[in-house]
Amino acid sequence: MTTYVLRRVLLFVPTLWVIATLTFLIVRLAPGGPFQSEREIPAGAKEQLQRTYGLDRPLPEQYVRFLGNTVRGDFGVSYRYPQRQVRDIALAGFRVSAELGGWALLLAVLAGVPLGVIAAVKQNRAADHAVMGLALAGVSVPNFVLAPVLVLLFSLTLFWFPPALWNGPMNRVLPVIALSAAYVAFIARLARAGMLEVLSQDFVRTARAKGLTEAAVVIRHALPLGILPVVSYLGPAAARVVMGSIVIEQAFAIPGLGRQLVGAAFNRDYTLVLGIVLFYASLLLVLNLLVDLAYAKLDPRVELS
Repeated sequence: MTTYVLRRVLLFVPTLWVIATLTFLIVRLAPGGPFQSEREIPAGAKEQLQRTYGLDRPLPEQYVRFLGNTVRGDFGVSYRYPQRQVRDIALAGFRVSAELGGWALLLAVLAGVPLGVIAAVKQNRAADHAVMGLALAGVSVPNFVLAPVLVLLFSLTLFWFPPALWNGPMNRVLPVIALSAAYVAFIARLARAGMLEVLSQDFVRTARAKGLTEAAVVIRHALPLGILPVVSYLGPAAARVVMGSIVIEQAFAIPGLGRQLVGAAFNRDYTLVLGIVLFYASLLLVLNLLVDLAYAKLDPRVELS
């Protein structure tokens, strides 16, 4: 396992280099620039700003300097907020996005796994059809539609929850529900498919033949293998739920990482875009590695190679 982990960590380097290079080229070749505004900046002041941030240098020289700073973990200051380091902005936004994504993912697992197990145990019965109907609705309704509907119903009509911001526990309810709905649906479908495959295997029939209760057969014997598809999905989902909350953060005015990325893209804030993209890519690679290790732990038949 140690050799496998070291090999995967070494592969992070070329992967992050490719992502950094593509992102650098895309943001630099895109129309516009960080110092354009509705009111034109004087030519002298604009030249001074470009000289200060090194944007007057040839593109290859800027790229080499960017790679050197990235290796040291230094992304510089934000063009939009010159008094703040990109690293500090990304970490502040990540704390908010990680909390939002963590609650959403926890709700998705706590709701999706039991629903999928129930659907598998009650295959082709009313409970199965009801769960799969809810899952289909969860997958079909995008969160940019669900979010305003929740605000309209629970904030502006029933006055149960605040409609926006991130100030207290009550502010978290609607964003978490809106973000987790699709993940509940996916996890329920994956759990159902995994459990159906496991419940038809010989060791489950042997457990039933020994006289074990159905609950013991399902929970102790079938569930650890039946949720393996869910475990595989959780790694990319955990990273995606952090960055996939862009729409939710915009809809509920939440100061998270996704909202920072949208603002940086609109403002052509090169350093902030590059820092957030590389932060997200690193997070995704680490989570995928952890999922592979967890998969091998849950299923002894899996060998890390």
